[in-house]
Amino acid sequence: MAEISILGAGGFTGKELLSLLSHQSTHEVVHITSDKLAGKTLSEVFPEIPFPKNLTFHKHEDAVPKKSLVVLAVPNEVSIESAPKFLDAGHKVIDLSGVYRLHNQEILEKSYKLKHTKFSYVDKAVFGIPEIFRDKLTGADFVSNPGCFSTSVILPVFLLNELRKNLKPRIIADSKSGVSGAGGRTEDAGFSYTGVYENFRAYKILTHQHEPEIQEYIYTNSGLKEPEVLFVPHLLPVFRGILSTIFVEFETEPAVDPMQVLLDSSKNEPFIRILKSPEEIELKKVQNTNFLDISLRKRGNTLVVVSALDNLVKGAAGQALQNINLMTGTKETVGLLP
Repeated sequence: MAEISILGAGGFTGKELLSLLSHQSTHEVVHITSDKLAGKTLSEVFPEIPFPKNLTFHKHEDAVPKKSLVVLAVPNEVSIESAPKFLDAGHKVIDLSGVYRLHNQEILEKSYKLKHTKFSYVDKAVFGIPEIFRDKLTGADFVSNPGCFSTSVILPVFLLNELRKNLKPRIIADSKSGVSGAGGRTEDAGFSYTGVYENFRAYKILTHQHEPEIQEYIYTNSGLKEPEVLFVPHLLPVFRGILSTIFVEFETEPAVDPMQVLLDSSKNEPFIRILKSPEEIELKKVQNTNFLDISLRKRGNTLVVVSALDNLVKGAAGQALQNINLMTGTKETVGLLP
């Protein structure tokens, strides 16, 4: 059994992880923090979560139990300093922020609009998409949990396997997200639910921080240079879920059926579901699950891939629990499948 401390347990992803952990008995949450909620009990704040222990929220700076696995669900600036502190103290760490994902410091600092004072620790982190980096994640000490948009784009293209070598080096991704995947709490009022009700718009066009993340990891293990990525997110008037439409072009007609490649490459993946047609991909089929649904259609040398996931689960807390399981030698599906 792993003991888990969650810093930032009062936020969207922290709460989601608490909810997932409340339905299993393999791991034990021993410490939760929130500066705003410090002193309140879990049952006071989240009475809907059937947690076996009525933990009390601590402040972020309070001592964390020794040997506990630390999950950082805190702002980027806090993670920069906190992750190295806990790693140096001997804790395993999962960071849900974006500040340990990118290996180019200039791009990272530009994307996240901050100065990274602990950049040497980036090389210690494993990028936490289990379907791609399972071997490195097993027993890992430091995991940088991927972005929700990034997961919805990187994984479908990764699963095309050898077909990636026949793609033109430009990928266009059009993604739609509910408010919980687009800020909602820390950005301007336009990202609140009242700001999106009866509304729909694009935002951070060609400037979103997940664009360089997609670019760095989308051709992992292919031997190819990073492609040009054009990424445009949109804000939906719903709370949770991301649907991405990805456009790629083949250099020449592929010799094999892309759908069959998807089926073959995902057959042993418990959280990947390949649907028969892209029109079947819907947010309601993945909401409150750790599944990533994918389908595609080819016309000539153009391939359109559609994916959907829950940004709070497979896009954040669920993927973090997959990683917790791998880091601690636990069956990967614990807490995520019956």
